[in-house]
Amino acid sequence: MKILVEKLRHKLAKTKNGFVAKIAETLKLRTKIDQDLIDDIEDILIESDIGVDVSEKIIERLSEAIRVQQIDDPYQIMGLLQGIISDILGKSNLEKSLYSNEHSPQVILIVGVNGVGKTTTIGKLANNFRKEKKKVMMIAGDTFRAAAIEQLTIWSERAKSIIHKHLAGSDPSAVIYDGLNSAKNRDVDVVLIDTAGRLHNKVNLMNELSKINRTIKKVIPDAPHETLLVLDASTGQNAISQAKIFNGIVTIDGIALTKLDGTAKGGIVIGIKEELDIPVKLIGLGEGIDDLKDFDSEDFAAALFG
Repeated sequence: MKILVEKLRHKLAKTKNGFVAKIAETLKLRTKIDQDLIDDIEDILIESDIGVDVSEKIIERLSEAIRVQQIDDPYQIMGLLQGIISDILGKSNLEKSLYSNEHSPQVILIVGVNGVGKTTTIGKLANNFRKEKKKVMMIAGDTFRAAAIEQLTIWSERAKSIIHKHLAGSDPSAVIYDGLNSAKNRDVDVVLIDTAGRLHNKVNLMNELSKINRTIKKVIPDAPHETLLVLDASTGQNAISQAKIFNGIVTIDGIALTKLDGTAKGGIVIGIKEELDIPVKLIGLGEGIDDLKDFDSEDFAAALFG
């Protein structure tokens, strides 16, 4: 067993206990496979925030596999489920690094509602890039909250990165415009742009993000090169609702899923992939600066079911 999988298993303990362990316990109590058993498994999947529709699809595939393979031992169901879920998650997203030498600077726009760990994710991502010897700039585009600017400043110091900021209340697009020009002049490799995430008014959010995108293209026409949506795993199905809203406003290239270590709702990874077909690229597994990891679908499935 790979060390990384063992560490991931430890971090996913709450999800494993709230999801896989319940299925395992249910299977131990049965001597045959019948509809009641299949219904119980479906209930556990739904309760794990995988989602009703996705859970139904998993159960359909499970029932078909049982029929085709003529399985009558409940013990074998766990292996079938691991295979089905691994297949849903698809191949690892790690064939291509988040960093690309094709762009200089590479501009990554970070979006998400307030409170999901957006600023913290930016800080940890900056640290990851810095470990790859990249020169990183953070742009404090969430100017509506002084606390967001202050927090990003602290993270820039921890991650040994440049920060570009204006006073709270400044026009976000102006901050971003100046920051990108500064990044070009300073030969920065990666620019991470923070944004406000006030969802109480979808129209304002749409207008603001559209304006930011136009501003970015004025300075670097082919940017942003990546738009990452930060979601809080502990919010379960609400995270999928947020993803649908943001994906209707900007094109989301990938998801950073935070707080996976502190929730039993890690099954949301499966729901996101199946319902939205947006790859989870990063997962947050703790509060430490090194606790933002690339998402590996094979490791994730192995950690859950191993």
